[in-house]
Amino acid sequence: MNVQLIALVGFLVLQFGIGVWVSRRVATEDDYLVGGRKLGYVLVTFSTFATWFGAETVIGSAGEVYSGGLSLASAEPFGYALCLVLMGALLAKPLWDRGLTTLADLYRVRFGVRIERLAAIILIPTSVLWAAAQVRAFGTVLALVGGIDLTIGVGVAALFVIAYTTFGGLLADAYTDVIQGVVLSAGLIVTLAVVVLKVGGIGEAFTIIRTSDLINLAPSHAGPWYLTLEAWAIPVCGSLVATEVIGRVIGARSAVVAQRGTMLAGLLYLAIGSIPVLIALLARGLIGDLADPEQVLPTIASTLLSPMVFALFIGGLVSAILSTVDSTLLVASGLLSHNLIIPLAGITAERTKVLLARGGVMFFGLVAYLLAANADGVLALVEQASAFGSAGVLVTTLFALFTTLGSPRTAGATLVVALLVYLGAIAMESPVPFLASLGAALITWGLGCVTDSVAS
Repeated sequence: MNVQLIALVGFLVLQFGIGVWVSRRVATEDDYLVGGRKLGYVLVTFSTFATWFGAETVIGSAGEVYSGGLSLASAEPFGYALCLVLMGALLAKPLWDRGLTTLADLYRVRFGVRIERLAAIILIPTSVLWAAAQVRAFGTVLALVGGIDLTIGVGVAALFVIAYTTFGGLLADAYTDVIQGVVLSAGLIVTLAVVVLKVGGIGEAFTIIRTSDLINLAPSHAGPWYLTLEAWAIPVCGSLVATEVIGRVIGARSAVVAQRGTMLAGLLYLAIGSIPVLIALLARGLIGDLADPEQVLPTIASTLLSPMVFALFIGGLVSAILSTVDSTLLVASGLLSHNLIIPLAGITAERTKVLLARGGVMFFGLVAYLLAANADGVLALVEQASAFGSAGVLVTTLFALFTTLGSPRTAGATLVVALLVYLGAIAMESPVPFLASLGAALITWGLGCVTDSVAS
């Protein structure tokens, strides 16, 4: 058994043990889904950062820069960092003040039970797609370290993730996220340091980056303006109301902690998220051309790092994955149990609510495995997750939080029309499916408000 595999197994056992230990403090649905609403600055900041920092940042963005270069259309990690800062500045306090358990609760309060259930049904696939992306990435790491087939790696990854997430809920997730965030940051910083030394030091690294043909920030190089706008709109607008981050906001101990912690997480994400981009810009001269660009960071780490340092890199990569996948499964489960099953069945016992939430984690973990096993790649799943149904959710959430405009009929129509337009644009291979969906959502909301005004 190699050093990397021993270290990885030990790290996974530690994470699992923490989850089991924290699970003893889970007595109510609030404990399981929103951490008892007592997360402080450290837990909110690191948990949000680690949740946001998934496989697509480490593997997907590095592969994209390595193969296509850095241009104005390169929104990762800049777009997602901006999204977190905006979330903290604009939405964290209004969301926290409402005492929600899930985002769908806002729809019940503002538009009624039927729209709450519709919103939950639309939100669930997004979280499951995110989870599938992380399971796929985790399977890739296991295949690389363990020397096993990718299909087996994905299966083992899914099994661990389901068991790991089922026990502790958001509170365990937040505690392990702090460890994962530190390991992730350390792994990437050390890897960057080794790469910089290999190319000849900091001065030579700056020269390589400055003169690289992989960097072209001219507007013409980014392609048509609408493609650049689409590339930035998906992470900034499509993820602004991401339910995984909202779970941390709701779980904070105060509105101020929710607001400042989320903004700090955005700045931390930008700093650490820039490291895979820098490594990708320096990588070509060290490892040449790769058939699969998404393997650039694992390949350069396995090639250049010592066994112990490579083990740290693998720990960081797994940390990025675990911190995201458990959050997405919890969100999907919470929407299913809290907003659909429990109200419909009239369940009041807290023990039963927690059991249902844990059952939802297992169910959606299985769905994520099936999606991951049949996906084309990590980045493809992430893009689908960021854009699927999110335009309608964004528009209705913003108007619900900041205005009194809109009826249940208007909200429902906006959610459905935006989703249908997105799916139709994908089917017709439109280059801007998210922008088309966002435009449809705004138009539908506007027409609905006019109709509401006439009717009244």
